[in-house]
Amino acid sequence: MAKAVKLADIAEIVGVSTVTVSKALSGQKGVSEEVRERIRQVADELGYKQPSMVKKSQPNRSYNLGILISERFLDKYESFYWQMYQAVATKATAKECFTMEVISIEDEEEERLPKLVQERKVDGIIVIGNVTDGYLKILNHGSGVPVIYLDYYNGREASDSVISNSYYGTYELTNYLYQMGHRKIAYVGTLLATESITDRYFGYQKALLEHGLEYRKDWIIDDRHIETGKIDVVNMLKLPKDMPTAFVCNCDLTASFLIRRLHEHGYRVPEDISVVGYDNYLFPGLCDVAITTYEVDMKEMARQTVHTLIRKMAGEPYRQGICIVEGHMVTKDSVKARKNMG
Repeated sequence: MAKAVKLADIAEIVGVSTVTVSKALSGQKGVSEEVRERIRQVADELGYKQPSMVKKSQPNRSYNLGILISERFLDKYESFYWQMYQAVATKATAKECFTMEVISIEDEEEERLPKLVQERKVDGIIVIGNVTDGYLKILNHGSGVPVIYLDYYNGREASDSVISNSYYGTYELTNYLYQMGHRKIAYVGTLLATESITDRYFGYQKALLEHGLEYRKDWIIDDRHIETGKIDVVNMLKLPKDMPTAFVCNCDLTASFLIRRLHEHGYRVPEDISVVGYDNYLFPGLCDVAITTYEVDMKEMARQTVHTLIRKMAGEPYRQGICIVEGHMVTKDSVKARKNMG
């Protein structure tokens, strides 16, 4: 059986990148006509067939979905994205075939197309979590297949995305703390590290404004490096000198590390300080306090993502934009009412 021709094979002969080959063969801008013609000529000589051509010749064939996750989000405690992956895989296997690839930090920085794209293994891609702006562009414009982003969007690049309602989630959590008597409320999350962290900050801030609560810069606490998105328990999560009575954390993982830091400084949760998180998913045994949180509807997010990608792979001229999936607040043991309303 003849070996399938890869984009990399054409790129090597022509002397260009695989991104350029993909753009040329899919009719996208950014390639000169001379180079485009040379790429098409070599592709024909090698017997290359684009995934879309294969699909049209086999209308009853199932689609192959590619699932990409950056290795930045697969630390031992970053169980949320493994759970998200499982939700997508469950939906995908019910209808289609799928394959997963972890994007290495090096490949992401050097903007190399994933192997599953280079080797033409997939008809569409689901990206779980953040990627860099540059990597997003090569996926959107260089992969030659439909792409959709799960739990991530980028306002600087038109893309289809499915996200949870981060803004309303922390707005509801902050309102809950207010209803429980808290008036000094801090936010934990490095702004602009991810779109979701920033959206959650704005939900928190809206609740402060509506209730006339004090906004303080020293109560906006970093939890991770903005460049990598990795949580840094050692150098960040610094407690302010003038302590609030409650913290709104951008995720349950950060909330668990904050609770540990509070315990180290002699504070009890929730007796002295209240803490809320986001996601309602945490590595088992990581925290001895059940965290009040906002639950993300992973199953619905996965369903919407797979459904939208299938429509796009089927050739529909479909542009979804950002799809926001609602969640709900889950009350547990990390918040205590304050009688003095202080």
